[in-house]
Amino acid sequence: MPVTLAEIKDDSYVKAYITQADKHMEAIGFTEHGFRHAELVSNISMNVLRRLHFPDREAELAGMAGYLHDIGNAIGRSFHAVSAAMLAQSVLIRLGMSPEEMMVVMNAIGNHEEDYGMATSTISAAIILGDKTDVHRSRVRTPDPLTRDIHDRVNLAAQRSFLRVDNERKLIELEIDIDTTISQVMEYFEIFLSRMVICRRAAEFLGCEFGLVINGVKLL
Repeated sequence: MPVTLAEIKDDSYVKAYITQADKHMEAIGFTEHGFRHAELVSNISMNVLRRLHFPDREAELAGMAGYLHDIGNAIGRSFHAVSAAMLAQSVLIRLGMSPEEMMVVMNAIGNHEEDYGMATSTISAAIILGDKTDVHRSRVRTPDPLTRDIHDRVNLAAQRSFLRVDNERKLIELEIDIDTTISQVMEYFEIFLSRMVICRRAAEFLGCEFGLVINGVKLL
């Protein structure tokens, strides 16, 4: 029987990896990278491929890669995508995943960071879109509107974010509502421009255009 997403979520090692990854990110002052983020990226990754009518198994593999993509933070932040892929390997082997599927999942995990990754498969493209579009106030650990940290300000200002996938128009569009009393729209581009570039390339890999709408105004 093929390995399922439910098995991965229930694995004790995966739970330990995600717990430790989030503790590490908190210790170095980063936004939430725990079960909430893993679950959201997993769901978005699956939904992207399902809405574009890719096979169900590809969508589930994207969900697995999305759930595991940040476990490398349990070891360290630098090159955490590569660390995550290697940690995932041991889990997937133990659960009995085929070598072919395992390598697809590992490739997707290892390529999700904009600094050194790129979309090389439908699954990697999906988790890039799922990961890089998660901007929301619920990720901020200390919700102080006067914070000097620009990442916290931008996430805190994001009242709503939604990745819309339109198969007929071949358009993948990120919609964000930003409270400009907390952070200006320009600050979003200041820290997230490279993320939007890798999202555009991921959308193109899936045969779509990428769009960005902030406060109802189409910017990309």
